[in-house]
Amino acid sequence: MKAHTLETQATITPEKALQFLKEGNDRFVGNLKVNRNLLEQVNDTREGQWPFAVILSCIDSRTSAELIFDQGLGDIFSIRIAGNFANQDIVGSMEFGCNVAGSKLVVVLGHSKCGALKGGLDAAKIEELGMDNLNHLIYHFDECIDNVIKDGEERSSKNEDLLERLNVCNIKKTMEDIRHQSSTLRKLEKEGKIKIVGANYDVETGVVTWL
Repeated sequence: MKAHTLETQATITPEKALQFLKEGNDRFVGNLKVNRNLLEQVNDTREGQWPFAVILSCIDSRTSAELIFDQGLGDIFSIRIAGNFANQDIVGSMEFGCNVAGSKLVVVLGHSKCGALKGGLDAAKIEELGMDNLNHLIYHFDECIDNVIKDGEERSSKNEDLLERLNVCNIKKTMEDIRHQSSTLRKLEKEGKIKIVGANYDVETGVVTWL
């Protein structure tokens, strides 16, 4: 399979881009990945890149977007940060991906058993480790924790139901943060030129579900 060109990218709608990823995950789960000549794709993309989607995912070693969506070189922009949250630099990267490079889809991809979210739930213990930058990162999840935790419920990463509720809340919050922080992406979405969607990867099965 060849890499996308400017011409093929122009024919892709946001809906078609989403379908490409759904079909890719089906292949991944079925161990039926497309046979690609990666060196040929290196040659195909040496003059430029025309990805059809921007995917924001966690740095978790099990959640490589190219693998779980069965995509090749030049097919997607992959942004990764622990806890798949959005900040100004990440949103700026998305603006480049969509408004400059022509991608048609933004995906916020969370995953089950997320270590960053576990750190948010166990913040008091993480603080004791003395890692200032990690401490700063895990407090990004406080708003969602406050929203999903029930009165009297144990705030702990061992509380699997709470962890999964936090995961879904965090995906949805990141989608809204992207829309709030970027008038460019809001405009593209309103005009139907892109979609902003959320998804959740199950680390036990490899299956991606769409929110």
